[in-house]
Amino acid sequence: MKYSKNPITDSIYTADPAPMVYGDTLYLYTTHDEDELVNDFYTMNDWRCFSTKDMVNWTDHGKIFSLDDIEWADARAWAPQCIERNGKFYLYCPVHKKDGGMSIAVGISDRPTGPFKDLGHPLVDEPDWNDIDPTVFIDDDGQAYLYFGNPELRYVLLNEDMISYDEKIGVCKVPMTEEAFNKGSHDTGTSYGEGPWFYKRGDLYYMVYAAFAVGEQNEHLAYSTSKGPTGPWKYGGVLMATGEGDIFTNHPGICEFKGHNYLFYHTGELPGGSLFHRSVCVAEFNYNPDGSIDVVEKCSGVSEI
Repeated sequence: MKYSKNPITDSIYTADPAPMVYGDTLYLYTTHDEDELVNDFYTMNDWRCFSTKDMVNWTDHGKIFSLDDIEWADARAWAPQCIERNGKFYLYCPVHKKDGGMSIAVGISDRPTGPFKDLGHPLVDEPDWNDIDPTVFIDDDGQAYLYFGNPELRYVLLNEDMISYDEKIGVCKVPMTEEAFNKGSHDTGTSYGEGPWFYKRGDLYYMVYAAFAVGEQNEHLAYSTSKGPTGPWKYGGVLMATGEGDIFTNHPGICEFKGHNYLFYHTGELPGGSLFHRSVCVAEFNYNPDGSIDVVEKCSGVSEI
């Protein structure tokens, strides 16, 4: 039996993993932490893609979309997610708008590995800094949802074209309650911080996210569940704990691939690793019969499938 290694790549610093299964291949979209920092802050200019058919052998597809492709943005190529619909691939990316705040861009391609072409304008552009970390899901009835946000969790109902949303309903704010996201130390008083990952398994909807416990300085991963795509949400528990020596952030990406369930996350494990130089890793996990998930341990890699 062959085993993969964590981190998945050691050639560059990667973060914010977003897996997408298409056909017999798992595509993994990531951000890219540049080696040299500007102003001692996250220096991120493009998005990368990797793919595998067996979870051990990975193909590096390089840069697939960048700030240079988005004329109206000037910085912060942050956590993306990609989805396919009607033969096209849509990559949702948070960026800093010139003379503005954070907004959500959309890259469009005929192939999962790009190159992606910018929509030409922001999809979501509110007068605050909440529009980051988009997560996209198409429900069984065809309705697509785009969740996002820090410090609040918000969503829009995407139209079938995937590049516009129902403006009559507009941007909806999820009630940030302790029942939904547990008591925590983030700005809303709950544990919800950022990096939502929205998906459905059976009849249960999951929202996985980076979270802050009371008194906790670094992010752990937690999850909530719902019987409907827009809530009400119920806190489920810790998914991946913070540990000694962890970096400040973490970011979840979950998928089922060839009968196995995987949690992608990031750490600072590569040489030179830090809160601004992160590395994507993966762990296999199982669901309990009631749909709950036990705490997933960080690991050295996963086995070949």
